[in-house]
Amino acid sequence: MTYSFSELDFMKPELGAEFTGEGTHFAVFSAHAEQMELCLFSEDGKQETARLPLPKREGDVWSGYIAGLKPGTIYGYRAHGPYDPKNGHRFNPNKLLLDPYAKQILGEIAWDDALYGYRIGDPAEDLSFDERDSAPFMVKGVVQDPDFDWAGDAAIRRPWTETIIYEAHVRGMTMNHPGVPEELRGTFMGMASDPIVEHLVDLGISAIELLPIQYFPDDHYLLERGLRNYWGYQTLGFFSPQPRFLSGRAVTEFKTMVKRFHAVGIEVIMDVVYNHTAEGSERGPTLSFRGLDNLSYYRLSPDDLRHSYDTTGTGNTVNIAHPMVLRMVLDSLRYWVGVMHVDGFRFDLASTLGRTRHIEFDREGTFFDAIRQDPMLSGVKLIAEPWDVGDGGYQVGGFPHPFREWNDKYRDDVRRFWKGDGGLVSGLASRLTGSAPQFNHSDRGATTSINLLSAHDGFTLMDTVSYDGKHNEANGEDNRDGHSDNHSHNMGAEGPTEDEAILSARDRRRRNMIATLLLSQGVPMLLGGDELGNSQSGNNNAYCQDNEIGWTDWKGLDDPFLNFCKGAIAFRKAHPALRQERFLTGEAAEDGTIEIAWYRPDGAFMDDDAWKDGNLATLGLFLCKPGNGEGPDQLFLVCNVGGDCQVRLPEVNGIRAWTRVLDTGAENDCFAPHPAESPAMVHGASVAVFEPAA
Repeated sequence: MTYSFSELDFMKPELGAEFTGEGTHFAVFSAHAEQMELCLFSEDGKQETARLPLPKREGDVWSGYIAGLKPGTIYGYRAHGPYDPKNGHRFNPNKLLLDPYAKQILGEIAWDDALYGYRIGDPAEDLSFDERDSAPFMVKGVVQDPDFDWAGDAAIRRPWTETIIYEAHVRGMTMNHPGVPEELRGTFMGMASDPIVEHLVDLGISAIELLPIQYFPDDHYLLERGLRNYWGYQTLGFFSPQPRFLSGRAVTEFKTMVKRFHAVGIEVIMDVVYNHTAEGSERGPTLSFRGLDNLSYYRLSPDDLRHSYDTTGTGNTVNIAHPMVLRMVLDSLRYWVGVMHVDGFRFDLASTLGRTRHIEFDREGTFFDAIRQDPMLSGVKLIAEPWDVGDGGYQVGGFPHPFREWNDKYRDDVRRFWKGDGGLVSGLASRLTGSAPQFNHSDRGATTSINLLSAHDGFTLMDTVSYDGKHNEANGEDNRDGHSDNHSHNMGAEGPTEDEAILSARDRRRRNMIATLLLSQGVPMLLGGDELGNSQSGNNNAYCQDNEIGWTDWKGLDDPFLNFCKGAIAFRKAHPALRQERFLTGEAAEDGTIEIAWYRPDGAFMDDDAWKDGNLATLGLFLCKPGNGEGPDQLFLVCNVGGDCQVRLPEVNGIRAWTRVLDTGAENDCFAPHPAESPAMVHGASVAVFEPAA
C-alpha cells in the first residue's frame, strides 16, 4: 500500500507515533536538522517500503499525519543536516534512527560497522563519514494502539511508612523457578504467574522494584565475549518495554503484569535510566539521539564540542538541561504512570539529572522543580540513586522532597557493625533511627532513607557472609571490575563450605542483618533472592551474567531463613513504633512520655563517653509510638555484636515487666515470646527485642 502525508493542517501536541483511530500522526524533535524523513518498513522490518519527508516544522518539532496507517506499522527516521563533529553535529541520513518516543521496538541490533556515523578504522576517526545504510542492522519502532482493559485496576498509593520494597530482575526472578511455566520464564507474564505472585504476597512485601525494563540493547563488546547486557542500564527506548521480556509481541503483557500485582496489593516501581543512553561516547554508534540532534540531546564538552561530557561513566550524559530533552523525560515518566499504571520510579545516577547547564548539582534544579509541580508525577513514589561519577556527584541527603534516596551509608554501617569492625555503635544508632545526620533537614521525614543491606550492584546478602573478596572472573575483566570494599566476611571459609559451625555463624549474621533492616526507621528494601539465601558465587558485578550466576536460585524455598524473613516483615508491620513519619529527637512528649532513649547494657543512659567508647559492643534502644485512641506501641531493641551479655531492661513510661519477642540467637523459633527477667541474657552476636508484658 502506498502512503502519503495528509495535506490537512493536522497538528497533535504529542511527540512520537500516535494512532488516532483513523490514521497515525508522527512527530519528532530536532533543532538542528535540515530535513527529517519517515521510513516505513515491511511487517518483518527487513525491507524499507517508503521514505517520506515530514512536511511540517514548528518549534523544532517535525510532524506529519498519514490517514489509514494502522497500529503494527514498522517505522524509523532519517535526519538530514550538517556532519560537523567539531561543532557538535553528527547528522548522517544513511543511518536509520529509532524514534525516541517509540512505544514498541521490533528486533535486536545486529552489530555492524554500518551502525556508526563514521568509518571504523579511518585515520580521521569520528571526523570521517560513513555512507553505508544501517537499516538492515537496526531495531525499528512499531505504531501502537493504547487500548487495554484496565477495569478494576486502581493506583494503590501506599504510604511510605507501610512500604517494604523488593528489588528484582524480570529474567533473574523467573528463569529458575520450578513452578513458572517454561514458556513464560524470563518474561513479564512469568513475573505475573501464580508462583511468583504468591511468593511475594507470602513474604509480605508491598512494592516490587524492577531493574530496567525499558528497551536496551546488548553491548557489542559483551556479545563478543559471549555475554550480554543483563541488568539493562543502557537504555535506548524510554517508552518501550524490553522485547526480550515479552512472551509474544504484545506490549500489553507489561500492563497485564502491573494489573496482576495491583490486584494483590503490590505496587510496581521501575528502575529508570535517564542519565545516559546506549549510544556511548562520540566513538559510539548512531542509533537515535546522536543522529537526530547530537548537540541538543547530549551534554558535550564545553572546551570541545566534538567530545561527550561524561558524568555517568558510560561515555555520554543526557542533556536534561535542554527543555525538549527534559520534556522527553517527563513525557516518558507520565506515559509509564498514565498509560502503563506504574506506581513509582527509582532514578539511576540521579545526581546527573540535577546538574544545571553549568554542570553543578542543584537540588532546586529544573528537573526536580518540574517533577514537584507535576500533578501526576509528584504523587508517585520517587527514589534517587543519589550519586554519579562526576565532580560533586555524591549527594546522599541532598535531594529535595518528595524524593527518597538509596542509602549506601546504611548498608556499609550495618555490614561493618555485624562484621565486628568496632566503634560502630554511634553509626548503627544513626541507621536504626532513619539516618538523621543525612536526611533530617528541609522538612524531610524519617521515611526519606531507603535502607538496604544489598542490591543488584554488589554482594548478595549470602555472599556478604560467605566471601572476603569479589570473584568476578566470569565477567572477563580479570576481576578488576566491581567494588573491592564490600565490608564482607566469609566467617572462616571462602565460599561454599560443609563446616556446620561456619554455616551456623553465617545464618545468625544474616538473621541479625535482616532483623536490623526491618527494625530500622526508614523504608526497607530487600534484594530479591536474599530471603532464599541466593548466591552469585562471589560475583559482585553480575551486570553481564544472564545465566545461573545472575538468576535467582530457588532452592532456598526450603531454608528456615525464608520463614525468618517472613516473621521479621510481619513483626515490622505489627509495630507502628518501627514505622514513624518524623524523626525522633529524644524530647519527652507533653504528657511526659518518652519516645526514644538509648541504653548501655547496665541500664544507664548512653552518655558522651559511652558513644565514644570504641569497645562498646551492645546497644539498647527504646522506642514508643503513642496510639490514637489505643495504647502506645513500645519496644526495647538490643543489638549485641559481642559475647553473651546481661542487659538490664529499662523501667520507662511505667513499664515494669517485659516479654522477649525476638531473639536471633534462638536455636528454634526466633519469634516465640518468653517472659524476660531483668537483667536479661542476650546471646552473643544477636538481636533481641522486648515488648511490655501483658
